[in-house]
Amino acid sequence: MKSDKSLLLTLLLLIVIAALYRVIPDRAPGFAPQLAMAIFGGAVIKNKKWAFALPLLSMFLSDIMYQLFYSLGWTIIPGFYQGQITNYILFALLTIIGFSIRKLNVLNIALASVAAPTIYFLLSNFMVWLSPTAGLQRPKNLGGLVQTFTDGLPFYRNSVLATLIFSTVLFGGYLLFRNYFTKPKLAA
Repeated sequence: MKSDKSLLLTLLLLIVIAALYRVIPDRAPGFAPQLAMAIFGGAVIKNKKWAFALPLLSMFLSDIMYQLFYSLGWTIIPGFYQGQITNYILFALLTIIGFSIRKLNVLNIALASVAAPTIYFLLSNFMVWLSPTAGLQRPKNLGGLVQTFTDGLPFYRNSVLATLIFSTVLFGGYLLFRNYFTKPKLAA
């Protein structure tokens, strides 16, 4: 029972910290922890509802903050916008990548940390290109699709770097805690 409360408190703290990080002014575009949280949640959290909730609640909390700051005139970034549900669906999809990690090792975590932002980049930019109102309204032809992907490259680069770094922190912290702090102590 105590470990359940401790886990819940840890997850809530992680959600809040990641949401606050995401709304830091002048943060590099795309450099946020939520993709790593999706992978981590899927790989580590046994309760699938919490695995999905981890990145989604963090995104939602930061979107609420963005909306508040936007309404106060502190930022030009709105928290809520048309087509936003697509991002939430994609983050849920990326949590499934974490489910596929059977063994927590550097290679599997690194592969997932590159796969998640790559899948997100491809799908989200394709959806922006398809949308009649999102993005820069690129032409609905192959050239317009290429332009849309080109527009997203700075976000993609930052997203890959962020996911690798935040995955290292999340998985590294988890494995350190699991391997060194939860094992029974041998009597001397």
